[in-house]
Amino acid sequence: MSRQRHSPTHAHPYRRRTALTAAVLLVPLAAACGSEKAGGEQSGSGEVRVEQPVTGVRWNVDSVTVDGAVHRAPSGAYLEIEDGKAAGDYGCNHFTAKAAVQGDRVRFGDARSTRMACEEQRMAFERTLAGTLADGTLTAEVDGATLTLGTADGDQVRLTRE
Repeated sequence: MSRQRHSPTHAHPYRRRTALTAAVLLVPLAAACGSEKAGGEQSGSGEVRVEQPVTGVRWNVDSVTVDGAVHRAPSGAYLEIEDGKAAGDYGCNHFTAKAAVQGDRVRFGDARSTRMACEEQRMAFERTLAGTLADGTLTAEVDGATLTLGTADGDQVRLTRE
C-alpha cells in the first residue's frame, strides 16, 4: 500500500471537517462568554463591558458639585494621572500632585500649584476643585467618555475624555 503525502497547503478532508466542527461549536460558546461584564456580572445585552482606564488620559474638568451646588469649570481646567503623578489646571493655576490609583479608588497628595491671580470666578472654582480633589480617597467611575470622582460626602468632580 502506498501512502499519499499531502502538501501543507492542502488540508486533509478529515482535518477540514474537524476544524469546521470546532468552529461551529466554539462560536456560540464564545458569544455566551461575551455576555459577562468585567467582574463576572451578566449584562444581558451580549456585550463585554471593559473597564476604561483612569490613568494615561487627559480629562477635561466639566464641573464640581459640592453640597448639591454645581460649579461649572472654566475652559482650560483639566486633569491627567500617570505613573503615580497627577498634573493639570485648576482653572487658573497649573498643579502637580502625587496620585495613588488602586482599582476604583484615587487619592491625591502633596499638591503644588502655580500662584497666578485670575478673576474671582476662576479663583473660586479653583478653590472648590482643589479642595474636592484633596478630600481623601475618591471613588472613580468611568462611563464611556466621562469620569466621575466622588468624595465620601457625596461631592463630585465630573470630567470628560479629551
